[in-house]
Amino acid sequence: MVKRINYSKILIVTFLTVLIWVWADLALDEEFSVSGATIQIAKFIDPALWVSFDEESSVPIKNIVLRGSASKITEVKQKLNEGSLALEFFLNPEQSALIEHGKHTLNVLDFLKQSDQVRQLGLTVVSCEPATLSVNVVSLVKKSLAVKCFDDAKNPVETATMEPQQVDMFVPADWMGEKLIAKVQLTRREIGQAGLSAVEKKPYINFTASQTREAPANVKITMPPEEDSLGDYTITTATLGFSLSANLQGKYSVEVINLNEVIRAITIRATPDAKRAYEKMRYQVILEIEDSDKDTNPSETKRRELIYNFPQEYVRKDEIKLNQQPVTAQFKLVPLPPSNQTQTP
Repeated sequence: MVKRINYSKILIVTFLTVLIWVWADLALDEEFSVSGATIQIAKFIDPALWVSFDEESSVPIKNIVLRGSASKITEVKQKLNEGSLALEFFLNPEQSALIEHGKHTLNVLDFLKQSDQVRQLGLTVVSCEPATLSVNVVSLVKKSLAVKCFDDAKNPVETATMEPQQVDMFVPADWMGEKLIAKVQLTRREIGQAGLSAVEKKPYINFTASQTREAPANVKITMPPEEDSLGDYTITTATLGFSLSANLQGKYSVEVINLNEVIRAITIRATPDAKRAYEKMRYQVILEIEDSDKDTNPSETKRRELIYNFPQEYVRKDEIKLNQQPVTAQFKLVPLPPSNQTQTP
């Protein structure tokens, strides 16, 4: 006689087996210590508040002890090792009742226990270090700030025009005078683009080096066409310098035949800042002497184009260029008498 298979009994046995394994896993709770976590101030908070950890936007948590089932702990360890999980916690001052002006003490353990991130991992927080943190809350007031433009090297871009020229932002009540400036920063490419059509960016202020705050709306930045931003200037006094190796120093002197032509006025196209920087250079023109020059007849006049010693910072930004034909120096390399030669170590 063929026995009938009792599927309901098999299903019950299977269910009970799985349940036993789940209970066993839950009963074997483990603890796991993790470092490298951080607490950061949430970005979207009341704009009338400046909240910080002693003027820092984030603070490291040295150690957190987590508890959970063996499977959850294993899963979290794997994600941390893979880099797919970052223990970053965000402090919302309003949710944590940190809205009154002054210094407050944050109970870190209570804060972490209420974290949605920890709950979603299926873990609980047992302990942490530090146990408390100091949180500073500054009430801000709305003031009108002038908008100024800077390049990516943090130099002011004087030729930029902003629309509007002022923005209203929340700042500390004691900010006055030059502190009331909102910055917009443009890359080299954006500066070029602003010469063709307006570039829109949000101005920002710096509370500290690590904490910035953006204005609620963009401003439009325009520039005159790049060539128009350069003016014509004449450098009336040029100082000549020589570049020669240690092989020649103290053994030869350089006699420039057309010295008046070499140090005559130099015409350039530049921004005002670039022109001033060029005038402050130790040498405006440099004559480079090569080691091979000593191998030619000393009486022979050599010719070499001058190097115009423009400040490299402004050369990279195309804010200075020569506006004339380069001058070619005519010179002789004259050996010094042995008694006047100095030994090069």
